[in-house]
Amino acid sequence: MAIRRVVPNIRSEAAQESREFYGLLGFEEVMNHGWIMTLASPSSPTAQISVMTGDRTAPVTPDISVEVDDVDAAYAVMRASGAEIIHALQDEEWGVRRFFVRDPSGRVVNVLSHR
Repeated sequence: MAIRRVVPNIRSEAAQESREFYGLLGFEEVMNHGWIMTLASPSSPTAQISVMTGDRTAPVTPDISVEVDDVDAAYAVMRASGAEIIHALQDEEWGVRRFFVRDPSGRVVNVLSHR
């Protein structure tokens, strides 16, 4: 399984202000679903930050997102390890397949692949 990118998720009700703030560092908006907005570096597109008001289909807002090439394999590994699955593996309407797992420090990790 290969990691494609890692994105910190910032929970915030100040999306516009966050867009402007991170824009000062050179980030540009590349996705906006209303409840989640992703900002990326034009010179290094996998350098990203997401700003979320809350997760639309999951019980919690993840702290970090890890995109992998095979989310089904990642899910099997996490389940076999006994890790706490917070949000079961599922296909989302916006084109990702994902699950949430809690890391040893208590952070919620959104593990995903694009379909």
